[in-house]
Amino acid sequence: MVSKHLLDSLSIAPFLQGTRALDVGTGAGFPGLPLAMIQPDRDWVLLDSNAKKLRFIDHVVLTLGIHNVETVHARAESFVSERAFDTVVCRAFTALDRFAAMTQHLLAGDGVLLAMKGRSDTETFDSSEQQWSVENHPLVVPLLNEERHLIALRRHRPMPADDGQRMT
Repeated sequence: MVSKHLLDSLSIAPFLQGTRALDVGTGAGFPGLPLAMIQPDRDWVLLDSNAKKLRFIDHVVLTLGIHNVETVHARAESFVSERAFDTVVCRAFTALDRFAAMTQHLLAGDGVLLAMKGRSDTETFDSSEQQWSVENHPLVVPLLNEERHLIALRRHRPMPADDGQRMT
C-alpha cells in the first residue's frame, strides 16, 4: 500500500504546475488525495464516475480536515468546469490519446496533462497529429521495484490566456 499507492502518487509532485489541479478517474483518491495533503496551497478536484468511491474520499477529507479537495461525480468527457486546470493528472486511467481527447477541454492554455504509467507508451501516441509535445519522465519510487513513468503532454501552441472562465 505505502509504495504502490502512496509513494507512487507522491513521486509526481515535482511535475505539478499551477494552483489548480484535476485528478481524473481518481478511484480511491490516488494520486490526488496524497498530493493535496502535502501541497495545501494547490486546489484539487478529484473526478470519478463511481459515486461510492467519491463518498469514501469525502469521508477521508472530512475526517482529516483537508480543505483543498473537492470531489465531482462525472465522466471526464462530459465534465465542465467554470475554471480551467493548470494540471490534469491520471493514474492507470486510459491510453494517452484517449486521455488527451477526453480532458483537453479542461486544460488551461499553458497547462499540462500528466499520465502516470507503468511502461512508457509514448510510441503509441501521435503527438504531431494531436498537437501535443510529449515528455517521458522515468520515476523512481522508493520501495517499489517496478518500472514507472510520467508522461507529460503539452500543447505545441498554448491556447490563448483567458480570464479564468470556461466557455463550452
